[in-house]
Amino acid sequence: MKKLLYTLLFAPLFSFAQHTFSIVAIDSTTKEVGSAGATCGDAVLWPGTPGAALISDVIPGIGAIHTQSYWNQTNQTNANERLLEGDNAEEIITWLVENDAENNPSIRQYGAITLMNENMVAAAYTGENCFDYKNHIIGDNYAIQGNILLGQSILDSMETRFLNTPGSLSEKLMAALQGAKVIGADTRCFEDQVSSLSAFLRVAKFNDNPDELFLDIIVEATPEYVDPIDEVQAEFNHFNLGINKSEIKNVAPKLLKVVDVLGRDRKANIKGALLFYIYDNGSVEKVFKW
Repeated sequence: MKKLLYTLLFAPLFSFAQHTFSIVAIDSTTKEVGSAGATCGDAVLWPGTPGAALISDVIPGIGAIHTQSYWNQTNQTNANERLLEGDNAEEIITWLVENDAENNPSIRQYGAITLMNENMVAAAYTGENCFDYKNHIIGDNYAIQGNILLGQSILDSMETRFLNTPGSLSEKLMAALQGAKVIGADTRCFEDQVSSLSAFLRVAKFNDNPDELFLDIIVEATPEYVDPIDEVQAEFNHFNLGINKSEIKNVAPKLLKVVDVLGRDRKANIKGALLFYIYDNGSVEKVFKW
């Protein structure tokens, strides 16, 4: 009901207006590029869009950029073109500020990360007229940004989770999203008792097709009182389960020991005997050496 009232009363005012908290990052070892975020807007409020993922632009092997706060299609397109032309994150954001589609960069917020010729650059920009609370954090391999936030603690929590979570870039980005899963993280969502209404987690491997990313979880909308970050987490867990099963299936089993028909330990090269090869995955292979 609250979402319906919000749609009727505020959608004309805030249509594509704000995208709240997000992170872009690169794994310097694997060269994976990642993008994650959420907002108190969704495909119900913004028909024909993927909700929060509207802001996400990921180019495998190159970088990612988020064009948030009063999202504008022309600015997004220009950001994509600058990425493809080889500009680094700082150059892209500088260009966007100087060439804003509506000549009003003060209402925009950007986060970008690029990796070109082994040179990684992270950058962010927060216009003075974005809605409070607003700020950004820039690290060696990430940029975190947000507006209409509960406070600085949301960004700090995202950064702490990202930095202190072991594992892959995907796992770090998922943890960063969980760091912002606080009721009213986007203050417009406080009465809905959720952090946001839509969310996404996207990761590209170095040689991915831009239209077929390694990981592309987009939660466009959720039922009332269901936090989209929980839905992203559930899909991510399912994705990880599939990856782990595939890895187990493809790893060659390790030989533990070789025994004869009486269970005595034997060397694997004994000829003229029926031997049993016992592996660490529980399998047993019968071998007769001539």
